[in-house]
Amino acid sequence: MKTDFVEELKWRGLLHDMMPGAEELLKKEKVSGYIGFDPTADSLHVGSLLQIITLMRLEKAGHKAIALVGGATGMVGDPSGKSAERNLLDDEALQKNITGIKNQLSKFLDFKNGASELLNNYDWMKDYSFLHFIRDVGKFLTVNYMMAKDSVKNRLETGMSFTEFSYQLLQAYDFYWLYQNKNCKLQLGGSDQWGNITSGTELIRRKCNGEAYAITTQLIKKADGSKFGKSEGGNIWLDATKTSPYKFYQFWLNTSDEDAKNFIKYFTFLPQNEINALLENHEKAAHERQLQKTLAKELTIMVHSAEEYDAAVKASEVLFKGGINDIAQLDENTFLDIFDGVPLFDVSATEIEKGMNIVDLLSEKTQIFPSKGEARKMIQAGGLSLNKEKITDANLLVNNSNTLNKKYILIQKGKKNYFLCKVN
Repeated sequence: MKTDFVEELKWRGLLHDMMPGAEELLKKEKVSGYIGFDPTADSLHVGSLLQIITLMRLEKAGHKAIALVGGATGMVGDPSGKSAERNLLDDEALQKNITGIKNQLSKFLDFKNGASELLNNYDWMKDYSFLHFIRDVGKFLTVNYMMAKDSVKNRLETGMSFTEFSYQLLQAYDFYWLYQNKNCKLQLGGSDQWGNITSGTELIRRKCNGEAYAITTQLIKKADGSKFGKSEGGNIWLDATKTSPYKFYQFWLNTSDEDAKNFIKYFTFLPQNEINALLENHEKAAHERQLQKTLAKELTIMVHSAEEYDAAVKASEVLFKGGINDIAQLDENTFLDIFDGVPLFDVSATEIEKGMNIVDLLSEKTQIFPSKGEARKMIQAGGLSLNKEKITDANLLVNNSNTLNKKYILIQKGKKNYFLCKVN
C-alpha cells in the first residue's frame, strides 16, 4: 500500500524543513527525488542509513528515488558540518569506494525494475572543462549568496579552500542536470544540506526558469548529546566485513530507552499503530527492552538478513545460557566480537599440548588469580568455568581437548567475569 511521503515524515518526527509547494507536488504527481552519497569510504555507515531509508520511503510512496553516488563531488569534499578541510582521495581509492557504495545501495532500492535509479555525477562532470563550468554555472550564483550559507560561514574563521567553496556549485549543478535530464524536481537530505540543496533550486530557477523543491530531515542526535553512529570501536558500518552483524545487532540492542523511542520511528517501517503499541508496552515494562529488541531485529534484517539476525541472537545468548557446543559452533570473528574487550592472555601451544595444571594456568601464567591458593578456593567453591563448563577438579590438566578450535580457552570467574587465553 502506498504511503503519503510527507505525512510519513511528519508523524515519525523526521521532517525538518520543506520548501513551499513540495508537499502539493508530491500529492499531485509521481515525483523523482534524489539524495547524494559521497564516496568517502568503501562502505556507508549508520550515519547514512536515515538517508537511505528516506529514499526507500519515497519509493514506497510510489515516487522515483534516485541515489546519486558522488564520483565527482567526492573528489572535492563537502564542507557541511566539517571543522577542517578533509583529505582528498586518489583515483584508485575513489573508484574502490564508489564500487562499494553502489553495491550497498543496490541492496536497499529497486534499481532493477525502474522504481529507483542509481547514478554517478562523474558521468556528466568528467568532460566538463573548468572554463565552461564557471561560465555556464558560476555566473548564476553570486559570491554573496554562497557566502551566506551556513556551511561556508561556519568555516570562515578556520579557513576554507576554493576547492571546498566550489562544492556548493557542483552540488547545485547536479540538481540542475538531474532536473533537465531526469525530470528530477526534488532533492532530499539532512538538515545540514539545506544550503547546498537550495543553491540547486536557485540555479534551476535562474538558469532555466524552472521550479524545484527541497525537503530535509532531522539530524539524528542521541539523548545524552553524544554523536549518533559511533561506538567505542568507531563507526558502525553497513559492510559486514567492517562491522559484523553481531556488533551491528548489539549497537541497536544497547540503545538507551530515550533514544529507542525515537529510533523505532526513524529507522523502521513499522506502521504507526504497531509503534504506538510498542511505546505503550515500553512504559509499562521498560525492563523487558522490547523497543530495543524490535529495533535491533528490524535493522539487522534490513541491512544484513534474517539468517544473520538469528545468528546474532544466538551468539548473544551464549554469554547467558550457552554451553560448550554453542560456543564451538560460532565462527571465529563472531566469537571474538562477543568477547571483545575481555582480558586476553597468550599461552604457549607447547605447554598446552603437554598439559598444564589449571591452577598454574589461572595464577602463574595469566595471573587471573593473584595466588594458587585463591585459584583453588574458587574452583572448590564451584565458581570457575572453562569454556562454559564448571570445573571442580583443581588438579585438572588443561590440554588441546580443552581448547576451542585448538586456539582459545574461555575462562569464567563467577557470573560476569570473563577471560580469554589464546594458544600461540
